[in-house]
Amino acid sequence: MPLDHGYGVAAGTFASFTREDPSDFGHWYHGKLRINTPTGPYEAALDVDTPSGVGVSYRLVTGLRTGHIPAIAGLPNGFNELPRTAGSGAMDYVRSTILQDRWVIRWTVRWRWLRIPRLRWLHHPWIASDGDNALNVLEPLLHAAARIYIFGEPYTSGLGVHNVHLNQGDPPGPHQAEDGSWQDGLVMIQSTAGALNAWQVKFNTQSLHTDDAGLPLP
Repeated sequence: MPLDHGYGVAAGTFASFTREDPSDFGHWYHGKLRINTPTGPYEAALDVDTPSGVGVSYRLVTGLRTGHIPAIAGLPNGFNELPRTAGSGAMDYVRSTILQDRWVIRWTVRWRWLRIPRLRWLHHPWIASDGDNALNVLEPLLHAAARIYIFGEPYTSGLGVHNVHLNQGDPPGPHQAEDGSWQDGLVMIQSTAGALNAWQVKFNTQSLHTDDAGLPLP
């Protein structure tokens, strides 16, 4: 069963970023991101640590351009509902090709008239979050952003996006009921030159090996 209240992306420009007191909300630690949109500021609470010892990991995917997200880059600022399908611009940590480690071509210039191609393996590892290290990676990108995209589930009251993390692969329990494919949350940051970075978060109990319904495979 997918997220209860829909899925989409809020697009806008940077408004503010703060870090909540780690002792608030039962010791859940969040970064609080706000972006400007035509309908008002949208906020997102970004989970980077838990009180239960479950643990969180984060990942930064680099080497992307706006041409990798044509369905998203052309959307207006504000919240945009997205069908949970591969062609809509929806994100899936397991299935989105742009989020996978991959070979890319880099060019070496020997002389003005000679450019030599070479393959480079782009690997973006998952890193254990202690709360601040995940936010330390994200924050400077936000301040330099030309446009920010926040993927996740819209608030039921007020303007905002939550579940800005992996939304599949949960073990049996209360969260597995919302598992689904093509509904993962993340923050994508676009620079003034059109480069993109994708900041991803997952809980350590979640699997990255899932079936088409987003349920963990044995």
